[in-house]
Amino acid sequence: MFCYQCEQTAKGTGCDVLGVCGKKPEVADLQDLLLYSLMGLSQVVLEGIRFGIQDRRYGKFTVKAAFSTLTNVDFDPERFVDLIQQAVALREEIKKELKSSSHDLRLEEGPATFEPAATLDELLGQAASVGLFSYPADNPDILSLKHTVLFGIKGVAAYADHAQILGQEDDDVYHFIFKGLAAIQQTGLNLDDWVKLTLDCGKAAYRAMELLDAGNTQTYGHPIPTKVPLGHKKGKAILVSGHDLKDLEELLKQTRGKRIFVYTHGEMLSLHGYPKLKAYDHFYGHFGTAWQNQTKEFPDFPGPILMTTNCLQRPGKTYQDHLFTSGMVGWPDIPHIPDADFQPVIDRALAMSGFEEDADKGAVMVGFARHAILDKADDILAAVKAGRIRHFFLVAGCDGAKPGRNYYTEFVEKLPKDCIVMTLACGKYRFFDKDLGDIDGIPRLLDVGQCNDAYSAIQIALALSRALDTNVNDLPLSMILSWYEQKAVCILLALLYLGIRDIRLGPSLPAFITPNILNFLVERFNIMPIKTPDEDIREILG
Repeated sequence: MFCYQCEQTAKGTGCDVLGVCGKKPEVADLQDLLLYSLMGLSQVVLEGIRFGIQDRRYGKFTVKAAFSTLTNVDFDPERFVDLIQQAVALREEIKKELKSSSHDLRLEEGPATFEPAATLDELLGQAASVGLFSYPADNPDILSLKHTVLFGIKGVAAYADHAQILGQEDDDVYHFIFKGLAAIQQTGLNLDDWVKLTLDCGKAAYRAMELLDAGNTQTYGHPIPTKVPLGHKKGKAILVSGHDLKDLEELLKQTRGKRIFVYTHGEMLSLHGYPKLKAYDHFYGHFGTAWQNQTKEFPDFPGPILMTTNCLQRPGKTYQDHLFTSGMVGWPDIPHIPDADFQPVIDRALAMSGFEEDADKGAVMVGFARHAILDKADDILAAVKAGRIRHFFLVAGCDGAKPGRNYYTEFVEKLPKDCIVMTLACGKYRFFDKDLGDIDGIPRLLDVGQCNDAYSAIQIALALSRALDTNVNDLPLSMILSWYEQKAVCILLALLYLGIRDIRLGPSLPAFITPNILNFLVERFNIMPIKTPDEDIREILG
C-alpha cells in the first residue's frame, strides 16, 4: 500500500505498512483498484456522452464509490469488491449500448478494458500495479497535480453524494468528475493543463457545496441561532456522529414517542440549528467533541452509536457491540444499516441502560449560517464602520490528533476583543466552548456549521464585500484553515478557484504537493503555512 491523502499520513510522507487511520493494506489496495475502475468507467461514460448516451445513474454511482475511498469512511474489503464489480458492469453496459448503435468505440488497453479477477487474492494482485505512482506523468509536478485533482474529486464526490440524497444534482459536477478521473490516465496534458484542471476541480467543489446547501436548507430550513446543551437527560439514548442530515431525520422519525433521547457527536452538532430537526422534542443535546476523540468518548455513552458518512475510527472493544454504520461507512463485522431502517439501533437503545440522571454541562451556540449572520448585517456593518469590529477571522477546517493543532486554540484565545471569529467543521472543537463575549450584541464566536458550510461562509464574505464596496481579498477578513482529509482539499480548491488569497494553512502542508507546485501557490495565491499564533496575529493586524 501507499497512501498520503490525509494530513496525518505516517512520518509526513505516506503510509506504506498500515494506515494511520486504521486502514489495512488490502483495503488501501482495493481502494486503488476501485479508483482505477472508476477511471475506466469515466473514459467510457465520456464516450457515451459524445454520442448522446447520458444517464445520471453513472454519476450517482461514481460519487458514492469515490466517496467510499475517503479517509475514515469504509474499511470493509468485501464492499470494495462489490463496488469494483459494479463499476465494470456499468462500463460494459455503456459499451454495449454504443456498439448496438454502431458507434466505433476505440479504447486503449487499461482501465477501460480492465476485467476484475474472480477472487480477493487475485484482485489484490491486480491492485499492485494501479496505485498512485502508476499514473502516467513525465514529471513529478504533473503527478502531484494529478493526485491533487484525485483527492479533490473525492471531496467533491462526498458533497455531491450528500446533495443527491436530498434531491440536488448537476450534470456539470458529474461531468467534471468523469473528466478529471479519465484525465489522470492521460499522457497528453501539460503542466498548464493540469493547473486548469485543478482549478476546475475547485469550481466543481464550489458547485457541489452549493447543491448541498440547497438540499439542506430547502429540506430542513435555514439554520437559526440555537443553544445546544452539552449535558444529558435521564433516559435511553442514541448518539449520532458523522455528517448526514437525512439519516438523522429518519432516526428522529423512528424514535418519536419511544422515550429515547437522540444526541449528536462531531460535526452533527450544527444540525441542532435546522428548524425542521429542532421540532423533534427528543432531539436533545451534544455529546463529546471531534472525530479523533471517539475512541475516548464513545465508551462513556450508555447507548448505541450510529456512524453516518465519514470520520469512523477503528472501533474500541468497549463499544463495538453497540456501534452501527450507515451510508458509505463500513467496518468489518460492525452492523450496517443500508436502508435507513434503524430498528436494530432502536432495539439496542431500549436494551441498554441510558443515562441514569440529568446532567448540566453548559451549552454552546450554533446556527450562525449565512442567513442568520446576514440578518444582522446592518449591525455588523455599523460596528465595522465605527471601528468596534476591527477584523473578521475564519478559523475553520478539520481537526485531528497530530501535535500542533493547539495552535488554533491559542490563536483564538489571543485575538483582541474587537475581532470576530467565524468557524465551521470539526476544527471548531479546539475552541467551540470558549466564552469570547460579544460586540454590540454580536457574538464574537459564530459557528457557521459543518465543513460543507464553507459555502455559507463564502456567501457571508461576498455579501460583506458588496456592502463595503470592495473585493473579498480587501476585506478585513483572514482565513486560518486546518486540514485533515479530502473534503478539506476540495474546499481549498474552491477558495482558489474563487481567487481568494492570503490563506494560512496548517498544521502541516500536504505531502502530495511538490516544492514547485507549492511555489506556484505562494506566488499566485500567497498561500502560507501557519507560524505561531503571536506571529500570525501580528502580521495580520499589524
